[in-house]
Amino acid sequence: MSGATFLQAFDFDDHLYSNKDSLEVVVLPSRLHGSGKTRKKKRGTKSKNKKFSNLEDLNLSKLRLNSKKIELPSSGRSLAVDKNKLPALNRTAEYRKIPSQSTDCNVQTLPEEKKAKKLPLLAAIKPENQESEKSRFFRSKFLYHPQFIYRHPADSETLTRLGVPSDRFLKQAICILQTALQKHGSYENFEEETGGRVLSQSQIVAIVVKYLRSEGLEGDVSLNLSDGLISRASMTRVKGRPTLNVRTVNLREHWVDGLLRHEVGTHYMRSSNNSYQVWRNWKQRKELGMGPANPTEEGLASLHSVLSRNSPILWRAAMLYYATYQAARMPLRELFWDLEQFVRDAEVRWDYCMRVKRGQTDTSEPGAFCKDQVYLEGALQLLKHRHEIDFHMLVRLGKIAYYDIEKIEHLADLECTRIPQFMEDKDLYMKRLDDIVLANGLCDDELASV
Repeated sequence: MSGATFLQAFDFDDHLYSNKDSLEVVVLPSRLHGSGKTRKKKRGTKSKNKKFSNLEDLNLSKLRLNSKKIELPSSGRSLAVDKNKLPALNRTAEYRKIPSQSTDCNVQTLPEEKKAKKLPLLAAIKPENQESEKSRFFRSKFLYHPQFIYRHPADSETLTRLGVPSDRFLKQAICILQTALQKHGSYENFEEETGGRVLSQSQIVAIVVKYLRSEGLEGDVSLNLSDGLISRASMTRVKGRPTLNVRTVNLREHWVDGLLRHEVGTHYMRSSNNSYQVWRNWKQRKELGMGPANPTEEGLASLHSVLSRNSPILWRAAMLYYATYQAARMPLRELFWDLEQFVRDAEVRWDYCMRVKRGQTDTSEPGAFCKDQVYLEGALQLLKHRHEIDFHMLVRLGKIAYYDIEKIEHLADLECTRIPQFMEDKDLYMKRLDDIVLANGLCDDELASV
């Protein structure tokens, strides 16, 4: 396949597993490329074509658009969905009594929703009415308390467990934010100076494909572009296939490389390496006395996000830490006002509020989803111990905490493991970690105390 490359958009929604403004791209090796003809759409599906050309000599395969028409029992409506995902039904579950030959008992079938797989936590805490409540909040001049609803709410025990914030690194978080403002004047200036120009979808695709090829992962990772994600990006599995999900809204040129190092160079690479190790299952991890992968996992990914920037400030990790702490103490509305001291842009402030308030129904009450504090916590721990850690082993050993390296490295199978290209030069890598410490207004004496 040469010349212009044709990509087909597929209706794919983050929450309902379909979204009108998303694009799914499956990148395959050149030897698997077909003749270049587009796949014929199935009758009844609602897909629209988007053409991406002028991608230089980059060859992309046709998209794997496995969709089918699902009839919803409650209303007879049809919906185009990905056959690899379960359809979400807009109806209330009911029990049906089934006559039994025995007169002394009745058998009840489980509701269809109960039979379905439990929704992943990050999908369960995404509000169903996020956009409408955002619109209402903005129309009220930021006075209204958004009321969120969830199709499949997360269980209260999990939300309670993840609703306790920490203030251990609050001082460092504020220091990082103030350092950035002192250097760049405002967040908006910081964004322009460190992010570069906003990219189009075709430009994002070109950069992602180039990166995957450079790492030899062209046939291993799929790409899904969407403007409906709460996070900027994530790595997920669709029917066992690793998929990179990227939010296309306001994605800037110099941020894409960091995003790829975060999601692919860290999360995917460590996950792949982990599959070769004896501790790949929780039973073995427990027997070996290993700790959890986080906050090391997200901390390392956060460092890799800014590793190659001219101004490697851990802004997002620090802001999420601060916003999470404040969200547990105040309603969403007051949090939105409070963040104005760091960010004037209302859209950006809303995004941060949604990150830390997701899972909450009545946002007039204090409450937070505190998982996002692991980014800064993990980054600072790694920077504190950076001269003691073998970072190559930290990636090759898979999903492990930095303090478990010496405990398990003698059990490792390293033959098929790999590290990303940006880590190959150890001296350069360590210098960049030192640069991150200085750029964020930190020092080794301060890190030693955290």
